[in-house]
Order: sequence, then C-alpha cells, then structure tokens
Amino acid sequence: MKRYAKLYLHFLRFSFIKALQFRLDFTFRILMDFIFYAVNILFFKIIYLHTSLLAGMTEEQMMIFVASYLFLDSLIMTFLANNIWMLPVYINKGDLDYYLVRPVSSLFFLSLRDIAANSAINMLGAFSILVWCFSKYSGAITIFQLIVYAIFVLNGLGLYYLVRMMFVIPVFWTHTSRGLDELFWGIEQCMQRPVDLFRGQFKRFLTTIIPLGLIVSFPVKMLFSMSFEESKPLIIHMLLVTILFGIFFRWCWKLGLRNYSSASS
Repeated sequence: MKRYAKLYLHFLRFSFIKALQFRLDFTFRILMDFIFYAVNILFFKIIYLHTSLLAGMTEEQMMIFVASYLFLDSLIMTFLANNIWMLPVYINKGDLDYYLVRPVSSLFFLSLRDIAANSAINMLGAFSILVWCFSKYSGAITIFQLIVYAIFVLNGLGLYYLVRMMFVIPVFWTHTSRGLDELFWGIEQCMQRPVDLFRGQFKRFLTTIIPLGLIVSFPVKMLFSMSFEESKPLIIHMLLVTILFGIFFRWCWKLGLRNYSSASS
C-alpha cells in the first residue's frame, strides 16, 4: 500500500508539471468547466421559476443535487477521464504491453496515472458550490446523513468507473471505441437529472443494467431521507449494484486481456 501511495504522489507531481507547461490550455479548460457549471445551475433555476417541486425535490434540494453532480463530475475529470480516454489507444497500438509488465497492478497504473491538473482547480470550485448550496439549505441535515452521503458519493465515483470501463473493454474485440463512446455519452446525460424524473422500465434500466441514474440521485436521496430505515433500501441497492458490477468488470477485464494482441505478437 505504501508503494502505491508513493507512486501516486509521483503521478500527481508529473501531471501538474506537464499541465503548467501549457498555461493557455490550462486556463481555457478551467474557464470552460466553470461555464459548464453555470449552465447546469441556470437550467434548473429557470425551471423552478415555473414550479416549486420537481422529481419530489424543492429548489434548495435540487441545487444540492446539481452541486453534487458537478462535484462528482470534477472528480471524474480530474482523476479518471484522461486515463479512460487513452485506454483504447493503448489497446489498438499494442502500448498496453508497457503497463502489463510493470511490477504494480496494471489497472492501477492505467486508471490513475494521468491526473488532470486544470480539473483539480475546478474540483475546488465545484466543492465550494456544494458547500454554498448546503449553507443555503433551510432543512435539517444530521452529521450521520452527511457521512452516509459522502461515502456513497465516493461509491458513485467507483461505480461510474466500472460502468465507463465496461464501454471500453469491448475494444479488445472491436478495435474501436467510437460507437460505444457515443452510446455512453448519450446515456450519461441521464446522470445529470434526478432518476425520479424517469418512469417505468427506463428508470429500472438506469438503476440496474446501466446504473448511471443512481450514481448521484441515490446519495442525495439518502441525504434527504427522514430516517435510516428509509435510506436502507437505497444503500442496499447501491452496494449490491456496485459489487456485482465490480465482479463482472474483473471477469470482463481478464477475458479482454486473454484476447489482447500485443505489439510483439
């Protein structure tokens, strides 16, 4: 564990050094993300000019949902996105060889090697928006609810990684990720909306088959639950989905590696 922590500190240092060499791009990406944050907040602000309740949430609750999504998105963009985007390239070019032979977990190296320094700045901005939304909330939130919420936001980050990687692993056979990426980006838009906006089979699809709908919605619903008994089904559901996806992902990853054609083959 100590070796992995030390290695990750090197990842952080190298990523920030690299990012600061291109200062215009660094600044532009920060600005672009803050515009994205403003658009998402204003979208729901405008809706609440015409209604007092949406998907069972008041405006204050919805702002916490939006801020939670923005913060989770900033974590994804900072720690995961660049690495996942590059994985299909490594597979197709045979560059995956260099990661498979290293004396550490190949998934650790491939998933966490590149940290987006500009998004780390935006992560602080998104967290500040989240704190501001909590400070404006007029309802009662206990410390226990906050702890459960924080744990399952992090759980949501892990679940997002598992789901996203399931759209990358088929590259071992298809040799292109373009169609799968477009499919994922289309479905991912649902993560920006409370899952209770959806109905019927599509809602079940978003909470079981491709569970992007529960990643932000369930932690926020736990936060506003009146009691632990009310949160319990959400907690069990999210944990079961995460565990099952983790098992399925590991099986698919090993299967993909067996099918991988290295640069030397």
